[in-house]
Amino acid sequence: MKSRIAALLIASSTMGLMSSAVHAQVAGAQPLGVSVEVSTAIVEGWSVKKSILNKPVVNDQGERVGVIHDIIVAPDHSVSFAIIAANQFLGVSHHDVAIPIEQLDFVGGKLVLAGATKSAIKALPEFQYAKMKATPKPRAEFEHH
Repeated sequence: MKSRIAALLIASSTMGLMSSAVHAQVAGAQPLGVSVEVSTAIVEGWSVKKSILNKPVVNDQGERVGVIHDIIVAPDHSVSFAIIAANQFLGVSHHDVAIPIEQLDFVGGKLVLAGATKSAIKALPEFQYAKMKATPKPRAEFEHH
């Protein structure tokens, strides 16, 4: 089941790549959006927002140990980490941690982090987002474009 989470997240992160691969780029004729084939895959697909984000994470005993706040997609387009809020009050996170996506599983419709406890999660180093520039770089400035 763990590979299913990773596979579904990877598939959702590569939809944009698939849409650009379906159509050859011709100057002045680049299509917007996605092809019919990719659109069908999206409709029959799986939503990270609805299925994972802000959902509780439990341990093997069904005890709540955190909440998924974010999914990190690495520069190589692989889904690498889930950001879990170890301590949350009224929707405000007080201690986020990064957990490798392979450690999460779906069991009985719940997100499970085997062997986790609230204290073990809180003992992990706090995750902090890297400081971003005020304005993102244009796509043309990236090496692969």
